[in-house]
Amino acid sequence: MATKIWDCAIVGGGPAGLTAAVYLARFHLSVIVIDSGKSRAGIIPLTRNHAGFPDGISGPVLLARMRRHAVKSGAKLVDGRVEVLKRTGEGFSALVDGETQLARAVLIATGVVNRRPPMMDEEMHDRAVADGRLRYCPICDGYEVTDLRVAVLGTGARGCKEAIFLRSYTDDVTLFAPDRHDLSAEQEAQLSEAGIVIAGPCRTITLAEGKIVVGLDEGAQSFDSLYPALGSDIRSELAGQLGADRTDDGCLRVDAHQRTNVPGLYAAGDVVKGLDQISHAMGEGGVAATTIRNDLAKQTPLRR
Repeated sequence: MATKIWDCAIVGGGPAGLTAAVYLARFHLSVIVIDSGKSRAGIIPLTRNHAGFPDGISGPVLLARMRRHAVKSGAKLVDGRVEVLKRTGEGFSALVDGETQLARAVLIATGVVNRRPPMMDEEMHDRAVADGRLRYCPICDGYEVTDLRVAVLGTGARGCKEAIFLRSYTDDVTLFAPDRHDLSAEQEAQLSEAGIVIAGPCRTITLAEGKIVVGLDEGAQSFDSLYPALGSDIRSELAGQLGADRTDDGCLRVDAHQRTNVPGLYAAGDVVKGLDQISHAMGEGGVAATTIRNDLAKQTPLRR
């Protein structure tokens, strides 16, 4: 059983969690970051959308720099997965790979998981992401496909919205259904008006000669990039164990200062409903850390 009680335990070592760790450690608070190594930022081959890096930076390099910054500031980083999160008399207990960590406050920064095209195996998926053939964030990198041939895998409101968004970068966009289309007459009219081709169902996805190839019943078509518009799974189960309020799709509800409805429990980043961007997650991490510091100070005056 652990005897040390951390001022704050951060669950998740992505941009939100690591930013909060830097802030909290520099507030002279004891902070532990528990990271399962599954941050979405870790699969970014290169982003030119993050201010301060005009030539771009990869997700793994950015995370490594942020981890070093957090450790240099005084935070402790632990690789592991929180299996159970409970309330205790002192605050919270987290079971991490069989070991218990105690904390006065907890920040949930567990993010989300993109739903991947079911017709791609893991090796091909990772190679396509690394090559820029498979992209998940048109806000981050729509600029990179300017005037290129783009495919969107999805249907319904999500697929329609993403295809129309990408149409502002290129006039060659095709929306493929993963199985069959589920589009209203209004959505079909919007796509047609935007000059977007509706096709599918998509049977296979392969890579060939620097292109991503979508296989259909009637043949195959090649594209420069494919955007899956299949949604995400929100990693909010731990907060749910404590009774935290969640939206219908699983995002955590927080106030303007990143507090959940559970006292002492905070959330930041993609696990909170909002703009799924690195810059936004980092901002929420800074807000959450400052709130945690001030809330803890009200309970017990902070002294070095």
